[in-house]
Amino acid sequence: MDAGKYRAPLLTQTRKRMMTKDGHSTLHMDKARGACLARLRDLWGCLIDMQWRWMLFIFSTSFLLHWLLFATLWYVLADMNGDLDFNHDKPPENHTICVKYLTSFSAAFCFAVETQLTIGYGTMYPNGDCARAVFLLTAQMLLGIMMEAFITGVFVAKIACPKNRIFWIRFTNLAVVAHVDGKPNLIFRVANTQHTPLTSIRVSAILYQEQENNQIYQTSVDFHLDGINSKECPIFIFPLTYYHSITPSSPLAALLQQENPGHFELVVFLSAIHEGTGEVCQKRTSYLPSEIIMHHSFASLMTFGSKGEYVVKMESFDNTVPELQTAIVPKNPNSTDMGININGQHIDNIQISEIGLAE
Repeated sequence: MDAGKYRAPLLTQTRKRMMTKDGHSTLHMDKARGACLARLRDLWGCLIDMQWRWMLFIFSTSFLLHWLLFATLWYVLADMNGDLDFNHDKPPENHTICVKYLTSFSAAFCFAVETQLTIGYGTMYPNGDCARAVFLLTAQMLLGIMMEAFITGVFVAKIACPKNRIFWIRFTNLAVVAHVDGKPNLIFRVANTQHTPLTSIRVSAILYQEQENNQIYQTSVDFHLDGINSKECPIFIFPLTYYHSITPSSPLAALLQQENPGHFELVVFLSAIHEGTGEVCQKRTSYLPSEIIMHHSFASLMTFGSKGEYVVKMESFDNTVPELQTAIVPKNPNSTDMGININGQHIDNIQISEIGLAE
């Protein structure tokens, strides 16, 4: 059943969230002192975090400016040497040409591109007997190699950035409050849609709540994985369901019981290690009061395929169903009730008695 039909907002959203659903911070630093200088000192980090369209623009612009700069220098050298005033096929006997057939600015630009890209000299080529041409050629090559190494390094680092792994991780759009073993729990789940498993999974959360005078109060909120006492899950191959027990000491207990709890935001962090590269990646999301559904639980995901393999129905990943009240059935004194659970999802009840097995 679609969760959108049962959404009961606790608070109408009147302001922009602190953390977007895909994990980007919306916080702005107003008039931070020394921000520009800090960006220049951390130029590498700024380029890594830059969007691809701006990165490609900087890449193209830097090479174009480099070629224009040295095209101007080559043209000035030819003009100072007097190479623009005569026919290069029949130069004076006492004249040393610095760059053969460089007779215009367009030719100088072409020569600068050929030198930078090392595609080989054709009609135009430098004269080794012109010391100024040799010096300028060396300067362009050294500066060009350093620029290429820097930009290539940024491209490689940006492509291999661990942030690219987080696109395979998916949180539920909504969180629910349901009863587990008779106790209310705040529940969300997360899935790894990539076939390569992630390891050493850790989940933490921070509750940001607005106080008086526009102050933000933050509190740590603990979540646990069903059936695992450790805070770290060894492997992430199928959807995981995380629970927070809403006890009287929980920071969410009073908030979820109020009709108008004020604005708060629960930001969830998932850290994992990519098995193939060993890199640490982090996925973030947030839940507002309007994205927490009371008295609902998530629909079941796990099923079996035609060959008996486990299948995860991702089309039901965000679906919720109303929480059902457990019916009280008289017990047989010689019977034992057992529950079937898959990843914290209650599937069915069975009763074992002396006579046989009954649902």
